[in-house]
Amino acid sequence: MAVLDYSDVTESKPHSHNPSAQQDVQKNNDPALNTANEHTHTHLHHTAQAERGRDETEFSKGTTYEDSNIPSQDPHDQTLHRRHLPDAPGPKLPAAVADTEKGNFSPDNRSDEDPRTHTFSSFYLKYRIYFHLFIWLLFTSWWIAGLILHGRRDPVGSRTGWLKPFLLWLVITLRLMFFYVPITVITKPMHFVWNNTAVRIVSFVPDKLKIPAGATIVVGVLLIGGFASPESVDNTRDNRAVSLFGLAVIIFVMWATSKHRKAIKWHTVIVGMFVQFIIALFVLRSGAGYSIFSFVSELARDLLGFANQGTSFLTDATVPKLGWFLVGVLPAIIFFVAFVQLLYYWGTLQWFIQKFAVFFFWSMRVSGAESIVAAASPFIGQGESAMLIKPFVAHLTQAELHQVMTSGFATIAGSVLVAYISLGVNGQALISSCVMSIPASLAISKLRYPETEETLTTGRCVIPDDDEHRAANSLHAFANGAWLGLKIAGMILATLLCIIAFLGLADGLLTWWGRYLNINDPPLTVELIVGYICYPIAFLLGVPRNGDLLKVGQLIGTKLILNEFVAYTKLQTDPAYADLSPRSRLIATYALCGFANIGSLGTQIGVLSQISPGRSGDVSRLAVSALIAGALSTLTSASIAGLLVTDQAAYTSPSTAS
Repeated sequence: MAVLDYSDVTESKPHSHNPSAQQDVQKNNDPALNTANEHTHTHLHHTAQAERGRDETEFSKGTTYEDSNIPSQDPHDQTLHRRHLPDAPGPKLPAAVADTEKGNFSPDNRSDEDPRTHTFSSFYLKYRIYFHLFIWLLFTSWWIAGLILHGRRDPVGSRTGWLKPFLLWLVITLRLMFFYVPITVITKPMHFVWNNTAVRIVSFVPDKLKIPAGATIVVGVLLIGGFASPESVDNTRDNRAVSLFGLAVIIFVMWATSKHRKAIKWHTVIVGMFVQFIIALFVLRSGAGYSIFSFVSELARDLLGFANQGTSFLTDATVPKLGWFLVGVLPAIIFFVAFVQLLYYWGTLQWFIQKFAVFFFWSMRVSGAESIVAAASPFIGQGESAMLIKPFVAHLTQAELHQVMTSGFATIAGSVLVAYISLGVNGQALISSCVMSIPASLAISKLRYPETEETLTTGRCVIPDDDEHRAANSLHAFANGAWLGLKIAGMILATLLCIIAFLGLADGLLTWWGRYLNINDPPLTVELIVGYICYPIAFLLGVPRNGDLLKVGQLIGTKLILNEFVAYTKLQTDPAYADLSPRSRLIATYALCGFANIGSLGTQIGVLSQISPGRSGDVSRLAVSALIAGALSTLTSASIAGLLVTDQAAYTSPSTAS
């Protein structure tokens, strides 16, 4: 390095210095700026070509050891979260790298190699086609044998009917086929037919008339589907008209209170309401739809029996028959959550969620993040569904955040579905309500808070991998699920205990206070107050005007103020609701099927704020609006159920194996 010699500098000796970007800069006699005193050296990180300059950009490779963007929970458990085969061998990071500016450093000594041998996995991958062929032949022979023995004699809805085993065989066949055949063999013909039929027909309609024409078609479908069927005892055309009017009122209220009325995308709203009605029509009016959802309900009820076996082992065979919530409901929740985690580890749950999400993403023109959360909420719950889009939460728009929370409020989770079924609530009604709430939540949320920004996930529907919580194997996933189920069951137990106790305290104070005002029959309680507040809601849903309006209003108010657990428990066990008509009980069953209550506000805010702390303010501002939108989404399902169901008793009696 050259040393500056100040002894040769004179007072007025001019010299040249580096040019300045500024104009009319005076010459400076500082020797440090003299170009003759400059020196050059080879930069430690520059090659000769880099010194000359390049036009394109080069990116470094292999300079940083970073196993994942998500830190490990335990620094000694790096390889625990790997469950796939080891990656192809690549260049190894040197044991030590010398840096003349920062000294020596050594890379992380943790090994990235998978500690397991994967003997079976390697054998399976090598002979996978033979495994799949054996599975297909096994189920095909089983289905054919069942068809020969029972198919011609037993009706579709019976336990040995032909439809359920055929659907199971079809799902397995398609899944195995698509391991070897690209799904484009089906989607391309579908796109060809769609583009040459519906798209061409719509292209002849002027742009200004497309939305009114679509709305007219949907209204026509609602009128024909709702009023064409014959009347029944409670389901008269007068009651159906009230249910349809209530649906129109909900849509109008959401439009009138919309954040940006001019930005509403009516395509999303119209398609959402149409899909919700078509799902309800398939489930509530068709024999095949009823049979399919009955089959799913049977599977859910069977889980209760398996959980009871575990309870009997831990206690006594008579304990599950006691009918106690503690031993009859909570064990089923623990087992179901563990089973769901196992399905998630195998990728089965993601596959179903992805298919649902792609359909709503394509048909309703919502972003990928919104469609994934909406499709996942009925399966895994409001908090867990938001975890599916964890990398995107920080970048969601205001409307997307609103929709994510609305989807969580509009439906219930599979973990508590079995709990309500164990209380005696009809499984078909619960499951159909959950599915109907997917398009309803998208439509209602986009009415209340339409999109005005550019979304990050527009045009794609991707579920990112969750490396942080990935289990090592199936046993690890099942154990994690059991622990998660225990925490959920404990939270439900503690919440119900405290809420019911606090409700008793409030009722005692209100009854004492009302006694001095001669409010004695019925006594003044929280339930009575919310019943009168929700009285108009019960009327708009189509509840018969025979004395059931106040009771259904009380149930809806209890669900909004407390939670749906308390409301369903009252519906099934409280003698005051034993005389509800089948239509009133049906509408109440659908209206209570959602997480929209004040307590869930804390759950939504806590989960989303934990995922993305920087969005906690936005989440808090949008939470109340999303709660209202979620509650109204659930009520639209109740209105449509009141419009369509003719055999109310079939959907109000406890689900039984057919």
